[in-house]
Amino acid sequence: MKIDLNLFTVFEAIYTEGSLTRAAERLNLTQPAISHALSRLRDKVDDPLFIRNGHKMQPTAAAQNLFPEVQQALGQLNQALQKAHKFEPATADKIFKIAMGDLIEATLLVPLVNKLEQSAPNLKIASVVLDRKEVDVKLAGGELDFVVDILRPSKDTIHQAKLVEDELVVLINKNHYLKPTISEQDYMSAKHILVSSRPSGPSLVDYAMSSLGFNRNIGLRCQHYFSACQVTNESNFMLTIPKRYAMVLCSKFSNIELRAMPFTTADIDLYLYWHHNHDENPGNQWLRSILRTEMGDKLIDPEFT
Repeated sequence: MKIDLNLFTVFEAIYTEGSLTRAAERLNLTQPAISHALSRLRDKVDDPLFIRNGHKMQPTAAAQNLFPEVQQALGQLNQALQKAHKFEPATADKIFKIAMGDLIEATLLVPLVNKLEQSAPNLKIASVVLDRKEVDVKLAGGELDFVVDILRPSKDTIHQAKLVEDELVVLINKNHYLKPTISEQDYMSAKHILVSSRPSGPSLVDYAMSSLGFNRNIGLRCQHYFSACQVTNESNFMLTIPKRYAMVLCSKFSNIELRAMPFTTADIDLYLYWHHNHDENPGNQWLRSILRTEMGDKLIDPEFT
């Protein structure tokens, strides 16, 4: 039985997206074309494959059994095509899309751009919004090449490597009324800034605090660390932040200084994520090496800032 391989590409997109509309957008096809391809595959395998459940396409048992084999086969084909093309950094003209938060962006882009200017002047970097609900799907679909984020649960098809080791510190105004060494009581009685893009709920810092039995006094909630630092520069609000970015901010603001946390918290390590389909991609391998060695070393080195 001969089957058009494009049908399996459509099948994989529908399965991972859970929607005909999103699958069509991802593959740059019309929705009727996606529906027609699905109909052809249904006839070939003699199974409906997906059943509409509200706004979501729910896979049948047959589709669930088929998906791992299809994904593996498509990945092998993709790797075979990638191996056929060499990657020459000096002449390569490609855009790498990397999802990251604003804090990571502020510390990563400078050393990365400097390195690329030296060894791969035609390569381009696109830093895009980090949406944790979508990153696995976008990595699988090729919409993202990499994600830089804290340690997070991922599917088996998403590979990871530690990029940076970091820790939490406190930024305060140099004229703050507290003593040079902040005690636990000082920390808990002060007003704090919570940084999150979400309109409510705890931040990652607060999750770390709650595990230790602490509950901060939040006086301000804002979306960006740079804005939070501007407030700390002009007030008695404390800002708890990863050390590497804190060092960058201290060099930009004249009225803030860095203090150690008054209690031990978990490290805030950063990881690099990519899809296993791109494991053998020469360009992906090259940039992974740059990020993990050149960039990782400079970001870990306190002298970098």
